[in-house]
Amino acid sequence: MTVETLHSHGWPDSVRIVDSHTGGEPTRIVVSGGPDLGSGKLAERRERLRDEFDDFRAAVVLEPRGTDVLVGGLLVEPSEPDCVAGIIFFNNVGVLNMCGHGTIGLAATLAHLGRVDKGVHRLDTPVGSVGIELHENNEVSVENVPSYRFARNLTIEVEGHGPLSGDVAWGGNWFFLVEDHGQVIEVGNVERLSDFTRRIRSALDREGVTGADGGEIDHIELFAPTDNPAADSRNFVLCPGGAYDRSPCGTGTSAKLACLVADGKLSPGETWRQESVIGSIFEATGKLDGDKVIPTVRGSAYVTGEGELFFDSTDPLRTGIST
Repeated sequence: MTVETLHSHGWPDSVRIVDSHTGGEPTRIVVSGGPDLGSGKLAERRERLRDEFDDFRAAVVLEPRGTDVLVGGLLVEPSEPDCVAGIIFFNNVGVLNMCGHGTIGLAATLAHLGRVDKGVHRLDTPVGSVGIELHENNEVSVENVPSYRFARNLTIEVEGHGPLSGDVAWGGNWFFLVEDHGQVIEVGNVERLSDFTRRIRSALDREGVTGADGGEIDHIELFAPTDNPAADSRNFVLCPGGAYDRSPCGTGTSAKLACLVADGKLSPGETWRQESVIGSIFEATGKLDGDKVIPTVRGSAYVTGEGELFFDSTDPLRTGIST
């Protein structure tokens, strides 16, 4: 879509946004003024956002208004009658299936706007409805979509490293999870970790490894022991656009939980505390749903600002800077 055709597709001159961060990972929710995606299931509206309004996505999260780290969300009317809101998440390269940290941030945003009170609510997403519970002290629990391990101990050939084994799992997005990787997971090592996980993702693409039904494995997750007594593990997560997750990653923690339960290393209802590369922590528990796990991930989010984004039709960088 070109800049000249944006208005004809229902683009606004401006939108209202609320920014937050969840464990250090930023979220920007478009609360009003976004493109009209029509009605229907959120999976269908996600496709319309992807196919018809991708420039809008880019304008909201890319420079000069945003950053590669920023995850955006478009607040929409839910299709499920028991849901208080619908949300479609996106980042610097495209739309997302689901976003755990973004859902925690969205809950804090809805509370900030006075749209929800403390207690239990449901949100509509493209991969199904999820539960949220607002607690005291800016904490939110998310009951995520059913999660499961799709492939165990799968070996790929990673350039510059050699054979590497990991699990393929679903936690709302597709993950390749690796524990035996030989990397040091600490904040001073993020450039090396980013390069290493990009090479893992390239290897998955090259060897044709996917999730169920050909689902793209667009998240890579490394795990290591932690010296933090408040956590069980430390992780590093590469997101689809090449940025690393500052939070412990909600969908990634869900995928990890499914693998732990499948291996008998974690019992249903037992708590797993996942630390991110910068030290923030999510607490997660799971309950069985047949051969899948329903994870509940708890973290804290803080509103960092609210305002209005302007889209001047004469601005040559109106739709963001794509690299």
